Amino acid sequence: MDSADPAEQFAAYLDHYRAVVERKLDGLTDAQLRTSLLPSGWSPLELLTHLVHMERRWFVWGFLGEQVAHPWGDNVDDAPESPWHVPDGVAREELVAALHAGGERTRDILAGHDLAERAAPGGRFTADDGTPPTLLWICFHVLQEYARHAGHLDIVRELADGETGE
Repeated sequence: MDSADPAEQFAAYLDHYRAVVERKLDGLTDAQLRTSLLPSGWSPLELLTHLVHMERRWFVWGFLGEQVAHPWGDNVDDAPESPWHVPDGVAREELVAALHAGGERTRDILAGHDLAERAAPGGRFTADDGTPPTLLWICFHVLQEYARHAGHLDIVRELADGETGE
């Protein structure tokens, strides 16, 4: 990415991490995708659904202030502090498609708004929450979520089948 536009840089980095996440899941069987190898108990597919919902929570529900169905749908009973889960019948392909569709929506948001603009009240943020974050802050937050969780997938993938590397 050789653009000097910070919004384009954020979009490119988020695209990169979405691709990294998808690549880390390639080659895992359905059983490996749904099985946790960690004491905390999450599976690779649960982490994928978390990323789908997390990006939508911050950019669509958070920044735009739009109402979204099940903003905490990656958690048991739509409860923010509960463990991640994947509803029965939801497959890797469906979640990867949702991940990339969310990425397209994020690209549109970044192309149509200034990074200094503050999140709209009415979705994730209310007038009672104080000053909502800027789009720039949200971009940094979402980027660090992707980077951190891509690292988690590196470890899980190595534990699952010995595959290493970016």
